[in-house]
Amino acid sequence: MDLNLLRALDALLQENSVTRAAERLGTSPAAASRTLARLRRAVGDPLLVRAGQEMVPTPRARELREEVGALLRGCDNVLRPGAGFDAVHLRRTFTVQATDLILAGLAGTLTDRIHAEAPHVDVVFLPEALEGGPALRQGLVDVELGVLGPLDPEIRTQRLTRMTLVGIARSGHPLFDGRIDARQFAAADHIGISRHGKRLGPIDDALAERGLRRRLAVVVPSHTSAMMLARNSDLVALTLADWLPDTLAALGLRAFPLPLDLAPLDFGMAWHPRNASDPGHRWFRDHLAAAVLAPSGTGEDGARGNTPS
Repeated sequence: MDLNLLRALDALLQENSVTRAAERLGTSPAAASRTLARLRRAVGDPLLVRAGQEMVPTPRARELREEVGALLRGCDNVLRPGAGFDAVHLRRTFTVQATDLILAGLAGTLTDRIHAEAPHVDVVFLPEALEGGPALRQGLVDVELGVLGPLDPEIRTQRLTRMTLVGIARSGHPLFDGRIDARQFAAADHIGISRHGKRLGPIDDALAERGLRRRLAVVVPSHTSAMMLARNSDLVALTLADWLPDTLAALGLRAFPLPLDLAPLDFGMAWHPRNASDPGHRWFRDHLAAAVLAPSGTGEDGARGNTPS
């Protein structure tokens, strides 16, 4: 029995009238009458019988009324995207690939947000080991978060915000004795941050345009280690503007604008299309985006703006 026939049966049993059922179904009384005849043959019961000027349901029809209604509601829930989703019943672990700097700023906010609605949802953060989409395609990662590089063509993305790089150094660093220009910035010893030991990047290109070079005295694999090293030395590092200000203050670090013309960084998230319409995954992405826009320790509430791509 097809779904349309079930809907016709539901209308007939609810209305106890071929004419009213036809109006409800958007068809003619003659078509509804033919459908009733089909249903009688299929069920093996007259379903509706004449009683004076009205039609009344048979005992079998009364039995079927609630069953058919429940069956149709269940079908509608199956076919309607996200229908019936309730985060409180979600038991799932989501995996996010991000740098240590990003997760340090949003992990607390994200955890508070999701546990308020879904106490049985867990989050696993992974380092940026498989950028570009392979981990998303293989199902090893649910969401890639950060400055997105080249991605597999099918990957879905959403731009969340733009972030600006700033310099950081210990509060008593000699750089802060006067105005920090490009020459003073280049003259300081620097900390490079690269998991692969890369020594040159956009900062060096911008300095080269001014005929300047900086010395990368040390290269470390994470932002956390760079901050810890900067607090105990005269080395200069980089971080994101307005990100983790409370942490910088607690470490005795001070941020300063870079005296260079650098484009802001487009910050976003990526996921595989297999998860695009999944209500649980969509719910998690919404909370992840909100946590990025209002990270821990910034005192902001969605101040950066949200632009889907």
